[in-house]
Amino acid sequence: MTDVPAEVPETCIDATARFPAGSKRGSISCLPMTDLTTAIGHAPMKNLPLLMCLLLVSMNVASATDDPPADLQSFFQPPPEYAGDFGDFLSPLKFYDGREVTSAEQWPARRREIRQRWDAIIGEWPPLIETPNVEHVATTKRGEITQHQLRLGVALEGETVEGFLLVPPGEGPFPAVLVVYYDAQTGVGLGTPLRDFAWQLAQRGFVTLSIGKPFTGVDLENPKAVPHRSKPYYGPTGRPVALQPLSALGYLAANCQQYLANRNDVDGERIGIVGHSFGGKWAMFASCLHDGFACAVWSDGGIVFDERDRRKENPGGSVNYQDRWYLGYVLGEPAADEARFRSMGLITEPSQRTGSYKVLMENDHDLVELHALMAPRPFLVSGGTADMPERWMALNHAIAVNRLLGYENRVAMTNRDTHGPNEQSNGQIYRFFEWWLKERQ
Repeated sequence: MTDVPAEVPETCIDATARFPAGSKRGSISCLPMTDLTTAIGHAPMKNLPLLMCLLLVSMNVASATDDPPADLQSFFQPPPEYAGDFGDFLSPLKFYDGREVTSAEQWPARRREIRQRWDAIIGEWPPLIETPNVEHVATTKRGEITQHQLRLGVALEGETVEGFLLVPPGEGPFPAVLVVYYDAQTGVGLGTPLRDFAWQLAQRGFVTLSIGKPFTGVDLENPKAVPHRSKPYYGPTGRPVALQPLSALGYLAANCQQYLANRNDVDGERIGIVGHSFGGKWAMFASCLHDGFACAVWSDGGIVFDERDRRKENPGGSVNYQDRWYLGYVLGEPAADEARFRSMGLITEPSQRTGSYKVLMENDHDLVELHALMAPRPFLVSGGTADMPERWMALNHAIAVNRLLGYENRVAMTNRDTHGPNEQSNGQIYRFFEWWLKERQ
């Protein structure tokens, strides 16, 4: 990809404390823009009401009914030591040429610019699959919950993923939540404990769809032997990679949202998404890049680029967007067929970066730009050892975007001292979804 140089005022340049010596934080190149068919993104025609709501931000409309209940209010308040601290991140409220966004009327143009830039770097999605092929494998009753085992053709070129659809008792339409993880069965309580988001939410009156990445199978008899759970996904095997794998996962999640929205038992305007760790990154990219998700929860995925060695604080590993199965694949190369995830390890020199991750870092981009695309839709960061309270410095930028648009209480974070979720953090996730997708209606 060829960059077209563009100068950025010195006032826009950040410090380099989070990155190794020799990195090019502080110089920005302007990539060629590609036209999109809509100023909002890739959302389908069915979601025009949601898109119109996004356009109404120019009117600075806010609603007092959006105030969170008392048990959630503290999640939306940065601790005093981080209040108003924007860290060393470039503000999403500045155009790439340095102009500031000073009014809600300017935001659609800036939002479009961010989306076009990221599309140019990580690959632009093909059209969504409006009616994916869905194979019904089995239907079982689990108490009052109806469980449908599915195989959905929602990935690139119609590749399939395994899924479990849970439907609560009663009359719909229900709110719904998509749960994303390495495999589909964990989310419905048939795998690692405390990652059963789909099962728990179904018991709270949500239709839920739990999916895994392509290639991953199902083993209900031995959850520890799920086929290809550790196999990385790069795209259709042997085909040139057109999207970074993390964006490709976001694309298939968007198609799952379409599937849910088209169901008679689901309210298509009340669909959220949640994922933990690998799934947290996946849920973040899916919700930021697809407006069909009304809200989102990202559990300890690492919400910004962070090349520090954080293994002491986070024994599970440091934030690793540089790996090929996230943003480090070289676009245009054939999709590899690898048996297991093999991390490239810590970045100690800029020369180690590859793929779109290299382009993003060299051009001073960070994930705060994607967070901004959520506005005014709310999201919760369920932080652990990858996303500790210091992440409020990044989240303050999303708060600033929402405030410009006239909205409060749209950016939340909770924190725990482990990477894995626990009963308390999961309860906070469920309350967030209950508030935004059920109680507000």
